[in-house]
Amino acid sequence: MSAKQPNVIFFGIDSLRRDHMSSYGYDRLTTPYLDKLASQGVLFEKHFSPSIPTTPAYASMLTGMDVFGTDVVALRHEGPLGGHVQTLAEVLESNGYNTTCIGFTGNPSSRGFQNYLNYESWLPDDESGRAAKAENLNVVAIPELERLAAEDKPFFLFMRHMDPHSPYLPPAPFERMFYGKDEKDPSNDSMEPVYNFKPFGDYIGSWIPEGTTDHEYVTAQYDGAIAYMDITIQTLLTKIADMGLEEDTLIVITSDHGETLYEHDCYFDHHGLYDCTLVVPLILKFPGRVPAGRRVSDVSLISDIMPTVLDLLQIETEIAFDGRKLTPTIAGTADASTQFSEFYITECTWMRKHGWRTPEWKLICALEPDFHFKPEIELYNLTKDPLENVNVAEQEPEVVAFLTQRMHDYIARREEQTGRTNPIYTNTNWHGQNKIFTSSQEAYDSLYIGSINVARSLQAKDKKEKEEEKEPVESND
Repeated sequence: MSAKQPNVIFFGIDSLRRDHMSSYGYDRLTTPYLDKLASQGVLFEKHFSPSIPTTPAYASMLTGMDVFGTDVVALRHEGPLGGHVQTLAEVLESNGYNTTCIGFTGNPSSRGFQNYLNYESWLPDDESGRAAKAENLNVVAIPELERLAAEDKPFFLFMRHMDPHSPYLPPAPFERMFYGKDEKDPSNDSMEPVYNFKPFGDYIGSWIPEGTTDHEYVTAQYDGAIAYMDITIQTLLTKIADMGLEEDTLIVITSDHGETLYEHDCYFDHHGLYDCTLVVPLILKFPGRVPAGRRVSDVSLISDIMPTVLDLLQIETEIAFDGRKLTPTIAGTADASTQFSEFYITECTWMRKHGWRTPEWKLICALEPDFHFKPEIELYNLTKDPLENVNVAEQEPEVVAFLTQRMHDYIARREEQTGRTNPIYTNTNWHGQNKIFTSSQEAYDSLYIGSINVARSLQAKDKKEKEEEKEPVESND
């Protein structure tokens, strides 16, 4: 190690579900370079993001707190991140670090960085119709990496990759890497329900090649985007090695949430409290401080990341984190009393729901009617039905009652500990329409994204840009 503190390079990859990474057993070779990095560090096999989507997930990731600790549960969080929490960037700056955030300007959860840089992470180029998101990021990140490394101070570089986030538009040859059929086969009508789903149909149709009929083609674009990002990230990893930074740098690979593809009628977006949106990767590489080739099978949560990073850097704080230090787990010395297998889950994206997940069961409770016309209570047996396709709530009322009580007991305990009401109850304007939906039909008719430009504008903080859009704007993810 050098005389100065180790650096931290953090890859926050938006919408990356771990079960579509080859390092996690996916049958498509989507992440060969991240697989290699995982072999040089530790991989967490059961890592979850329990509060989706982007804003609450990153708030938890970058503060070490759960939604009760951050008071952030909604995508369209109103106001700033509260002053009662400290972000990882703020703590590291106070310990002598230079800090830079790339690709996450304007979100409340990105508070505390000294420098904010942006790149084009949405729109395709005019010539190819494809989006080189990861290469666009590298164009910004590599000069910034050189600048940071030239300083006398250690640095924290946070990068938000957007390749697995729709629109899935990987450049050639990645768009055909996992698909060899005819995506416009007239005998295939599997995309019809996607196009006919009013809230998202026009948006998806605005970036999928006209005439696409096969839903497997769209999933292949998601996988191709991951593979493209993987090889482009390797360019950064090679740069890090060539600069001589590898031995003095903690590298974190993770995601804010997963993605629904053609599951649960949610269609190529990240909503629904099913495991496809809750499962995310966590890989840590830190030569000399993290063992190579370790795979951890214990459950971990996104709030565990910040306390673990600080512990690996040997930085002490007075913060009472909700998350746990994973360093004892990595070392195989964790006390059994600190392990857990069930946890509270929330969603405040296009639906306001919460629930309780155990190794065997998943309970999902709607707090107002959702736009997919799903029942108020959903219960899935994760052992018999791991894909969560059969709702057994009516057949298992005792299980519903038991899990509901477990959830409410936990909520009451956390409310008492924090002195604040559960934010899932107070964030009633999560969609920005100043009303509570009284029917699924009302929700269906109200929530709409029509094009890439509208979706992109939802990321923008500039209100004027939003007002100039001609189509409804209902979210900022």
